[in-house]
Amino acid sequence: MEELSIYFSPVSENRIKKNAESLGRAIDAHVDDNFPEIKEKGVALIYCPEYRGVQEVKPKGTDAFRTVLYDLFPQFNWTFKVYDLGNLLPGETREDTVYALSNVVQELNKVDVVPIVVGGSQDLTFALYKAYEKLEQYVNLTTIDSKLDLGQADAEINANAWLSNIVMHQPSFLFNYSNLGCQAHFNAPSTLDLFEKLYFDIHRLGVLNANIKAAEPVLRNTDILSLDLTALRSSEFNSHAYSSPNGFFANEMCQLTRYAGISDKLTAFGIFNLFGDDKHKVVHELVAQAIWYFIDGYANRLGDFPKGSTKSYKKYKVFLESLDTEIVFYKSDKSNRWWINVPYPGEGSNKYIRHQMVPCSYEDYLAASKSEIPDLWYKTYQRLS
Repeated sequence: MEELSIYFSPVSENRIKKNAESLGRAIDAHVDDNFPEIKEKGVALIYCPEYRGVQEVKPKGTDAFRTVLYDLFPQFNWTFKVYDLGNLLPGETREDTVYALSNVVQELNKVDVVPIVVGGSQDLTFALYKAYEKLEQYVNLTTIDSKLDLGQADAEINANAWLSNIVMHQPSFLFNYSNLGCQAHFNAPSTLDLFEKLYFDIHRLGVLNANIKAAEPVLRNTDILSLDLTALRSSEFNSHAYSSPNGFFANEMCQLTRYAGISDKLTAFGIFNLFGDDKHKVVHELVAQAIWYFIDGYANRLGDFPKGSTKSYKKYKVFLESLDTEIVFYKSDKSNRWWINVPYPGEGSNKYIRHQMVPCSYEDYLAASKSEIPDLWYKTYQRLS
């Protein structure tokens, strides 16, 4: 494993609380010159104060969320390691920071440790993606965001224009992109049309407000999750840096991060566009609680993502006359969760094999039983073609 301590400064002592039974007593933190020895699987907290991608004049963030997080209480089944690697040192340029962060994420993935990257502008998602390029692994990226931050492929990357750098990047290791919380009035029709043509999955805010559980299969199929804090409605904060009247409620956001933590597939999580100094306590309370629920989800992973043999799963077959084909669903006895199998349409080597078993809902099975082609199946099949 590459020496990671060179990328970090330690956590300030005034951030650390170690009250009786609190999470602070269980966290293996980078304090002074004592960098955690990463030997066991678990999760690793990283604060990245890289804000050069923010164009608007906004207060930059701090790591005050640590003070809150360390004072929360772990659960009895949190039997894995929780590391705090400290503060990632911004490079001389943003590209240097991206390089450092992608190296760190790559090394953590190699030893089965899930990085939780907090702070900085959302264009740092590109650093998370670059880590998988080095691992030559095709990934699904999901954003929790009111906007589809596409931007122009040849434009300078920033917090509101970074996704095109991932979509157009060569060599490409992006299999699918999904969005949770899109608000149409923030997105050009041409952008929405492009995403539809690329068979990406866009889930509108109103749909999720009505049924937040609809996000669970999406997050179960996610490798990288990028959470933009501006996707929350401003009433959830006491900071003028967040001004949108519509968005997710705080409890919905925590439910989403718990779904993400439970996902056996997810191996990188970023919380970005953290604005507000130590005085903005609600902002940091929310970030700390979102992290807590992600870790609690991680503690409750069941390891039932069907890979290899599916003998232990209940199998359901549905014949669709319109496609003249049979669609196969699988149901886990461990969790009662559903998956749909999408056949590879090509010949020879299949580099997308880990993406053919797609998480779905019971409603998808019911729709197929009524001779409706599941949108999830159709889009996945088109991406495989």
